[in-house]
Amino acid sequence: MNLLLKIINKKGTIIRYLYYPWRKYRYRSISLSCVISCTNSITPEYVECGERVYIGFNARIQGIKEYNGVTFSPRIILGDDVSIQQNIHLTCANSVIVEKNTAIAANVTITDIHHPYTDINVPIEKQNIEVGTVYIGEDCKIYNNAVILPNVVIGKHVTIGANSVVTRDIPDYCVVVGIPAKIIKRYDFDTQTWRKTNSEGKFID
Repeated sequence: MNLLLKIINKKGTIIRYLYYPWRKYRYRSISLSCVISCTNSITPEYVECGERVYIGFNARIQGIKEYNGVTFSPRIILGDDVSIQQNIHLTCANSVIVEKNTAIAANVTITDIHHPYTDINVPIEKQNIEVGTVYIGEDCKIYNNAVILPNVVIGKHVTIGANSVVTRDIPDYCVVVGIPAKIIKRYDFDTQTWRKTNSEGKFID
């Protein structure tokens, strides 16, 4: 079994070496240490990968350069040691940044795009999009099926619970859950413990 794993790992390394020149040409920036599985859709010209980035199967990581005749300049940045599991749905028309050591579980959605519904005479999908930014700090963990919406800043060492929908900024060292996501715990540096909070992050225990 150990021999088989060694053979598989060696084969994967060889394939990565063979693909690297092609990936280096296509991506805005990428390192040899990155592992990218078979994707659903990716626009590499808008993606910057740091060292040891992992992207799982069936990923959609898409920079939107044009919508309804309006042009955009998307930039997707994945920091060192970012890991993304299967079925990520990431769309960007402006800026999505994921800082180092952040882990993203399966079926997560991240977008800096909003489809307005203002004009009832025009189908929602055909109305001009509204574009913001998304920033996810380092050392975060985003669990399965979470949704990160536009104009959100997530701080350092934040845990986003499964199935949560993040609609507002989250400070450093917090645990958030729910729809919309609310803070339930925050790290107290005075006591060096994680303490329960109200939805505004104020300690209640």
